[in-house]
Amino acid sequence: MRRFTPHRLWAVVIKEFIQMRRDRVTFGMMVGIPLMQLMLFGFAINSDPRHLPTAIRSADDGPFTRTLVAAMQHSEYFKIVRTTTSEAETQRLLRLGEVQFVVNIPVDFSRQLLRGERPAILVEADATDPAAVGPAITALRAIADTVLDRDLKGPLTALRSVGGPIELRMHAHYNPENITQYNVVPGLLGVVLTMTMVVITALAITRERERGTMENLLATPVRPFEVMLGKIIPYIVVGYIQLTLILLAARYIFHVPLVGSLTLLYVVSFLFIAANLAMGITFSTLAKNQLQAVQMAFFFFLPSILLSGFMFPFRGMPEWAQWIGTCLPNTHFLRIVRGILLKGNGWFEIMPELWPLLLFLTVAMTIGVKRYRQTLD
Repeated sequence: MRRFTPHRLWAVVIKEFIQMRRDRVTFGMMVGIPLMQLMLFGFAINSDPRHLPTAIRSADDGPFTRTLVAAMQHSEYFKIVRTTTSEAETQRLLRLGEVQFVVNIPVDFSRQLLRGERPAILVEADATDPAAVGPAITALRAIADTVLDRDLKGPLTALRSVGGPIELRMHAHYNPENITQYNVVPGLLGVVLTMTMVVITALAITRERERGTMENLLATPVRPFEVMLGKIIPYIVVGYIQLTLILLAARYIFHVPLVGSLTLLYVVSFLFIAANLAMGITFSTLAKNQLQAVQMAFFFFLPSILLSGFMFPFRGMPEWAQWIGTCLPNTHFLRIVRGILLKGNGWFEIMPELWPLLLFLTVAMTIGVKRYRQTLD
């Protein structure tokens, strides 16, 4: 039996470094994934979102109203983006997700305050994501208790009641009890479909190449686009099975209210499933082996779960991270799913989120077809 020798060990070490240098994709993933995690968790992830879009519906234009609105803007938790005049417009903004809060200031707010009647302000919130609402509400309560102290001077000092001069009433729409499952379980639809569809199809072309069956496929008169469709269609069926299982669990295990049309959800889910399958096929044409295909799929899946608003509030991320998240199909699908299931949205409300999915599907399919043609050469 031969003894241990350092030079044989060193030869094996050198061999592994040489293989690592040849497999540049794997080496890039080994360096790129930790860097991506560092950047995302260090800069993009924020559990305390600021500058949340807020609308003001005010029936009073007195000095106390202006003081309250200015204090909300200076708090950095609220960004006044709209002023509304009707309840219908208020509900439309919340349903479309254009604003996170609507602050309703009643008629004679200033007069009631001067009379010591402690006027009530109604704050309506889109509570589909409780994590995005909680810190801002806490800040607003502090503002309501202290914002008017500077104005209530002299003979008005007595108006500073123990509970604050203003009564703050909250109305959390779509998730009034702030149940986390109402936000997480619908979001799992996008996460599970992204993970399984991209990874499974990423192995499609590389599996053919590694098993030696690629030559048989190339010898057939099947066109590249037909090959891609043939590989995608079976997994579309698998995707709908997963969709059905998650919806059944959401309804009967987690008791998530399914307010909207399930038929509409099934129809629009086709775009999302097809987009992820096309991305997986594209990765399979770029990768040289199945390991590289899985690594590429994971490189796509990581930002899809972190930057889509599934784990962390989307509006809490910096602007550059929101731009990246907007380019990912999971971001738009999560908004569609939560909008349909929790808000009862229809075609009109989800239309702004459909065209990005269609665009992503078109680009991914085009790249995949061109890359597949190159493999034929």
